This record gives sequence, C-alpha cells and structure tokens, in this order.
Amino acid sequence: MNKTSKDFQPEEINELKYRLKSIFGGSVGNLVEWYDWYTYSAFALYFSPVFFPNSDPTAQLLDTAGIFAVGFLMRPIGGWLFGSIADKLGRKKSMTLSVLIMAIGSLIIGSTPGYKQIGIAAPLLLVFARLIQGLSTGGEYGTSATYLSEMATKKHRGFYSSFQYVTLIGGQLLALGIQLILQNWLLTPAELHNWGWRIPFFIGAVLSFIALYLRRHIDETSAFKSKEKKKGGIAVLMKYPKEVFTVVGLTLGGTIAFYTFSTYMQKFLVNTVHLSKETSTTLSFISLLVFAVMQPLFGLLSDKIGRKPLLIGFGILGTLCTFPILTGLANETNTSIIFLLMIAALIIVSGYTSINAVVKAELFPAEIRALGVGLPYALTVAIFGGTAEYLALWFKNIGHEHYFYWYVTGCILISLILYTTMKDTKHHSKIED
Repeated sequence: MNKTSKDFQPEEINELKYRLKSIFGGSVGNLVEWYDWYTYSAFALYFSPVFFPNSDPTAQLLDTAGIFAVGFLMRPIGGWLFGSIADKLGRKKSMTLSVLIMAIGSLIIGSTPGYKQIGIAAPLLLVFARLIQGLSTGGEYGTSATYLSEMATKKHRGFYSSFQYVTLIGGQLLALGIQLILQNWLLTPAELHNWGWRIPFFIGAVLSFIALYLRRHIDETSAFKSKEKKKGGIAVLMKYPKEVFTVVGLTLGGTIAFYTFSTYMQKFLVNTVHLSKETSTTLSFISLLVFAVMQPLFGLLSDKIGRKPLLIGFGILGTLCTFPILTGLANETNTSIIFLLMIAALIIVSGYTSINAVVKAELFPAEIRALGVGLPYALTVAIFGGTAEYLALWFKNIGHEHYFYWYVTGCILISLILYTTMKDTKHHSKIED
C-alpha cells in the first residue's frame, strides 16, 4: 500500500510539495513583515503618550497617525527598489532583504527611550524607524504578490494568491493577539503604558529573523528563471501606462476601505464609539479572524466566476454601504450589533482584498511584473491608504467626522468606474505569456 502511494504520480506529488513549501515560506515572511508594520498601529493607544506628551488623547493619536502616514512615504521607494531587485535578481532575494530591514526598524522602536528621557530625539527616532519599515513594506507587497501568483497554477491562482492577504491580516491578528494576552493576563494598564508596549516590537524583530531563515530556503519561481533576458526598470514600466493606471484605480478605493475597517477600526471603536481598549481589541481580533478566513473563499470564487464580478461587487456595496455602516457604528452601543456591522464591512472589502494581488500580477509580463505591481500600488497606498487614519482623526478633531465617511465612499466609487471598464484578468492573464 505504501509503495503504491509513493509510486503514484511522483512528479505531481513533488510539484505539489514544491509549491506548498514555497507558498508557505513566502507567506510566513509576509505575515511577519505585516505583524511588524501593524504592531505600531495596534499599540499606538499605549505608546503615543511616551513620545508625545500632550494631554489630549485625540491629539496624541493624531501625532502618532502622522508618523504612521510618514512611514508610507517610503513605500513607493521600497516598491521601486525591491521591485527592481525582484525583476533583475529574483523574487527570493528581494523578499529576503525586505524582511531583514523590517527587523531593524522594530528593534529601533522597541529600544528608543521616551520624550521625557531624550526629548525631541524620541519622536525623531520613531520617524526614522517608520521610514525604514515603510521602505521594507513597500517592497514586500509587489514582490510577494508576484511570487505567490507565479507559484500558483492557472486553475487555482486566485485561491493561492489570496494567501497574501490571509498573511497580511494574520500579521495584524498576531499583533492584536499579543495585545490581548498582555492586556488580560500578563500586565496591568499602567505597565502597558510605561514599558509593556515595547515587548511586541522585540517579538517582531525575533520573528523577522525566523522569516529570514525560511525565505533563504524557498525556491525561485519558474516564471523568473525562464523569463527572457529583457531590460526592466522605470523606462520599461512606462511602456505599460494602461496597466499602471489600472493598478492605481484598482487600489484607490480598496486600500482606503481596507485601512478604515481594519487598521483604523480599533481606534475608531475607542475614540468614537467609546468602547474600552480591551473590548475594542477583542472585537477587532475576532472580526479580523473571520476576515482572514474569508480571503481564500473569495479567491476560490474568483477562480470559478472571474475576478471582475468580485471587484464590481465590492465597488457597488462599498459605495452604497460605507456611510451607513460607519454612521451606525458611531451611534451604536450594543457590542453584538457593532460586531455584525464590522463583519458586514469586511465581507464587502473582501471582494477587493482577496484578489487584488493576482489581478495586478496578471497585468504585467515577467520582466517587469514585480515593479509593475509594487510601484503604482505603493504610490497609491502612500497617498490614500497611509493618510486615511490621519484624515479620519483630523475630521474628528475639527468636529466633522462624517466628512471622512463620504471621503471613503467617493474613493470606492471612483474605483468602481474602473472595475466596470477593465478586462477580467482571469481570462487575459500575462502570467502564462
């Protein structure tokens, strides 16, 4: 019996093992990078007074969100740098270098003294660390999206590539899970505010080195190894203006919706809905866990019916439902209803998050794919995704928080217009080329 199973189609078994090993290695590294990135957002409620001694909680969060946005400024540079490395030297080398740089940023944040100890140097070091992490994360998206899409088979490409957002959300879940453990079992609120918030940054640095080891032992994609020796770079990318514009339009509404209902939501629940930090963290953790499970299901659906119907579904529902959902959350006190509204929003957003990586990868040929996916995406996220949290807090600070709800709605509507006019990349993929 064992001999028969071993001898049965060994090429297919080896091929499956090869793909699963590579996708696991690439995904784990992606998870760790996004854990490091989101730890900043998850623990901002605790460390913002350490770096910004302002008595107004909204002003403290506004300062911290400003630095979160500054980190996004480096993402286009990271998208260009690591995308170029991936297209010229290989996806594996690019992903290995990006996770190493992320570890350095986490170590700096975790070990930087507060404002009371070193004055203005404290927030300046925080800015420097976020710039480093922004560089790393900017390079991570395009390269990992390319890697996972190229490692997948044509029939299941939507499913496999959806694991990029599974691990992206998983990074946030890991950050929130550690926060829950520290909040409920290990530390008092005073200890968390004083020094406990540093723990997850040191954990992130350790995990980054583990991911570095895993990525050093994954395989390079066949698409990269077999691609023709053509020049890449910005000059070549400019020969694909339609595809670049498509990436920007695809990303605009999706990235704002994603950051609103995932990263910013925890602060929104505390600062606007007036839930406790512990309750907000718990609700965020459970809703994001459901969100992560949804990604491969939507990815599978895209393999059956195409990418375009999911994008249009997100665009229509996001345009119609964003304002009512955010307004409902702001005025609701029942935690069960709050949770259901959060899940409803994340189901809508899944129409974008589950397939956006594969859609972008399917737009470009191999010699320019990582840069083509990474750079326009990073530019759009830097301008819109990175500022979403800051704008939300700014509108709240001036007494017009609902303006932000309309802003998110308008951006999704713009993307919807593009979704209705673009080709379905499932049927017009350049990965097979």
